[in-house]
Parts: sequence; C-alpha cells; structure tokens
Amino acid sequence: MEFLNTILDFLKGPLNDFAWMYTFLPCAILGGLFLTIRNGGVQFLHFGHAMKNTVGKMFQKQEAGEGAVTPMQAVTTALSATVGTGNIVGTSQAIALGGYGAVFWLWLAALVGMVTKYSEIVLAIKFRERDAKGDWVGGPMYYISKGLGKKWKWLAVLFAAFASLACFGIGNMSQVNSITGSVINAVEAFTTISTGTEMLLKWILGLGLAALVAIILLGGIKRIGAVTEKLIPFMSIFYILFTLVVIGTHLGGLGEAFMKIFSTAFTPEALFGASTGIVLKQTIIWGLRRSAFSNEAGLGSAAIAHAAAETKGPVNQGLYGIFEVFIDTIVICSLTALAIISSGVPIEFGVKPGSELITAALATVFGAKFAALFVAFALMLFAFSTVLGWSLYGTRCVQYLFGHKGIHVFQVVFIVVVVVGCVSPLEFVWDVADTFNGLMAIPNFVGLFALSGVVAAETRKYFGDRSNLY
Repeated sequence: MEFLNTILDFLKGPLNDFAWMYTFLPCAILGGLFLTIRNGGVQFLHFGHAMKNTVGKMFQKQEAGEGAVTPMQAVTTALSATVGTGNIVGTSQAIALGGYGAVFWLWLAALVGMVTKYSEIVLAIKFRERDAKGDWVGGPMYYISKGLGKKWKWLAVLFAAFASLACFGIGNMSQVNSITGSVINAVEAFTTISTGTEMLLKWILGLGLAALVAIILLGGIKRIGAVTEKLIPFMSIFYILFTLVVIGTHLGGLGEAFMKIFSTAFTPEALFGASTGIVLKQTIIWGLRRSAFSNEAGLGSAAIAHAAAETKGPVNQGLYGIFEVFIDTIVICSLTALAIISSGVPIEFGVKPGSELITAALATVFGAKFAALFVAFALMLFAFSTVLGWSLYGTRCVQYLFGHKGIHVFQVVFIVVVVVGCVSPLEFVWDVADTFNGLMAIPNFVGLFALSGVVAAETRKYFGDRSNLY
C-alpha cells in the first residue's frame, strides 16, 4: 500500500503538473491559436458551412462499405466518448475546484479546440490504412509514424501506450464510477441505505455493466457505432431541454452567472476574497482540464473513431470535429454550468464533486426525487456510451502496438476494470484519468504541429474548390 500510495502521489503531483501545467496548457491555447491562424480561422470563417455539412445532414440516409462506418456513426462514436461525465461531472468539478472563472477558460479552450480536433481528424483520414481484416484504422499513432517517417515511430508508440492506459481512466473507471454514484444518489433520494448495501449495489452495477460492455465490445466497431448512433442524439436532446428549463426558471440569475464567470476568470479571489483557496493557476488548469475531458480536443482520441468513416475526403470528415466541440462544450457544458450557477445551489469549493451539483440545480425545478432519477438515467446512458467509445480507442491502440493477437487480452482486462471502477474511490479514479489524459496529449501535439502544413494544404484545397461550398 505504501508503494501504491507513492505512485499515486507521483501521478497526482509532479507528473500531473508536467502533463497539464507545462505541456497541455500552452499547447492547447497557444498551439490552438497557431493552428487557427495556419488554417485561416476555419472554425470561425466556415462555421456555418461546417454546421450545414454535419448536423444539417444528420437525418439523411448514410451507408458505409465493408470495414467502415457512416460519417454519422463515426461522429456519434466520437461524441459517445465525450458527451457524458465530462459535461455533467467534469463541468461541476471545474467550477468547484477552479471557481466560476474556470468556465471562461473552458470556453476559450473549446474555441481553439475546434480547429485542433478538426486537424486531428483531417490527418486521421489522410494517413489511415486498412488492417489485416480490411477495416479502416487510423489516429495519432498512424499520422505520426506515416506523416513524420519511421524515425518518429517511437513517438507513435508512446501515444498508443499512453492512450491504452488512459482508456482505463477517462474511458472506463471514471465513467462507471459516475454511474454508480448517481444511481446510489437516486436510491438515497427515496430511502436510506447502509454502507454494506451501498457496496453490494456497486458490485451488482459493476457486474451488470461489465456484461453489457462485453456484449457490445466483442461485436466490433459496427456494433459500437450502431448503439451510439441511437443513444447520443436521444439523450443529448433531453438533457439540453431539462437544463434550459432550469435556466429559464432562474432567468433572473443568468446575468449574475455570467458576471461571476467573467469577473473571476483572471482574478478568482475577486468574488469571495481568499476564502475559497482558489488561485488563478487552479482556475486556468481546471478549466482546461475539464474542457479536454469534455471534448478531447488535443488528446487525439476522437481521430481514431473518425478514421473508420466512409467519407469523400479529409476535410469533409474534419468538419465534424468543429461540430463535436461546439455541441459538446460550447452548448452542453455551458448549459450545465449556467444551470448550476444561475440556480444558486451551494457549492463547496475545493472539494471534488460527483453529480450532486447538477442534481441539486435540477431539483430546484423538478424536485429532488425526479432530479436524482433523471441525472442517474442520463449519466448511465452518457457514461455507458463513453465506455463504448473508449473501448474502441483502446482496442485500436493495442492493435497498433501488438497486432490483432493483443486485442482479446485487452478487451478482457477492459471488461474487468469496469467492475473495479464501480467499487473504487472517486478521488483515485479521477486522479488516474487526469494524468494519463495529459500524457497522451504530448505526442499528439508534436504530430499536430509538425504536420500542420498538411492540414493547411488540405483546407486550402477543399475551400478553394467552389463546388464544395454549395
């Protein structure tokens, strides 16, 4: 236990600071600005075009050939890995640990994150390849090794290794842990449960979730895409509607909510003095962390799902990256934050919350019991779909490292970890997820910046062809 505690302290401390404060922070903001300039502000100048060719085609019939998924299945698989606990629990944690101003940094990271994710997807399509089974495979490990050359393969291996480990945190334990926490909160809204009963419930949920993941995961990417294509639009619409009702009910507090966000973005002490213990460094870092956890721009993970899409070209699919970040962070995270702040529910700053803040906000309108049930149901669907999305990412990374022979071993371990995540402490789960998230971004950013010229050339080629604009 002493050895494990030492490792955990290292993960939470020096390694975490290196990954987030000194790497992800400058790369996400300054690097995002660099990619924005290099691509002519594509996420702003061509935002309408991106929406028209993504959400505008959402309900059109789409087909995919052998070894591929439809563009919409690719985006819902990618969204399944982002829309969920990052929007609900992650946004709550950004506010509680970074103050109201963390929401501003979350927005800023999302605005430049649009072009970062766009670039990742363009490169994923550009450098993808068919595997031994005829499936399209791609992502940072492929565009690093193929785009930069064999001498950089070690960096591609590093990404695949970090992503394989990260999928157990961000894409597994943190998700199922949120599910069990929200279900227990829902049960406690109706009756008191003992510690023993709580643990028994966690084990039952863990085993049940593990069985469901096994059934879908072993069916491959087409089965994952078919499930996420149905889950994500359905649950997203309902969550958006309910948070809008909360904000509408507390419309008088909306202006104050924006005031709190902007007035504390650079001076978090401005609102409550030093009583919260929150400083600017924490405000920035928690805003960036939870933006990355929400939309995964900079992590390179979503590019793995998009690489399997049946698409006309790199930019055609890259536009979905702009749409993803917009709907995931600018829309859903913002609604979560504004619902919490405008409703005036008490926030215990400095303490990492689960789903209780958004549950309390919803309870101000719908009542405690309904709110607890709705959040439990929403988190269950969102988080479960995230587990499916990240199971694909982990599978592809392990396949890159060890070939098809390593896939089944990984899948068995991934399914077992679902149970571990359900019964593990919340703090441990999120610390592991945070650190490996930051580490996997490092090799991805190197690849993105080194190959930014390729993305810029594809962008000029696409928008230079007038027929693409009509």
